[in-house]
Amino acid sequence: MPLSRPGQAARRLAVVALLLAAAVGCGDAGGLEGAGSTPTARGPARLWPELTPASSPAFEIGEVNTEVVEGVKVPGHDIRRVDPVGIVRAEIARHPDEYDGAKAPYRGTKRGMAECAKGPGHGTCPVLKPYYRDLTGDGRDDLTLGFPLLPGKTTAVRVYTVEKHRLVQVMAWEDALSGVELAGRSLVIRSPSEVAGYEYRLQWTWDRDQRAMLLTHDEMLRTGPRKHSRHPSASPT
Repeated sequence: MPLSRPGQAARRLAVVALLLAAAVGCGDAGGLEGAGSTPTARGPARLWPELTPASSPAFEIGEVNTEVVEGVKVPGHDIRRVDPVGIVRAEIARHPDEYDGAKAPYRGTKRGMAECAKGPGHGTCPVLKPYYRDLTGDGRDDLTLGFPLLPGKTTAVRVYTVEKHRLVQVMAWEDALSGVELAGRSLVIRSPSEVAGYEYRLQWTWDRDQRAMLLTHDEMLRTGPRKHSRHPSASPT
């Protein structure tokens, strides 16, 4: 049960009283003490201002990744009534070179689809449990779906919405996963890094102008304990 405002005030007063008592007991005169030298704040420095700004990207990375899923109907404009297994089967059918044949990189996924009679998340069916949340802000649920790309160690993550009674894929990513989260109207994927004690965190957020989930954050963050150095670095002010 959350504390009321009077309760919070009483607790703060009690903490202040304890601190004062501790100060008196230690013989503290109450004077201010220096915290040591403070690093000088530095503003950003623009490098190579003589360079002409680029007007086009150097590499095509597919920032806007949308696709109408052919062959999959949306009964009643309700994405919850769409069979997730049918969605994955449709993707496999669109990319036979990746899933079909003894040398196809994801041949194990197609073989495993034979075990999906009871639906996703059952037995050895490769289609993972689907998750529904309004990511586009239109008041209707959208679908986040995942399935491992067998026999490898990567997992495909997809997001689908419904537009004009058609199923539309608005985000696609494949990676080795440490975790996947839905946060508000964003999808966050955590993946292991080759650097010990760090992980990658990628966040996709719906963009109403592009009508797609865009990669809005790409970070490399520490997850393990820090190694203490004999020469501490100065922290910014």
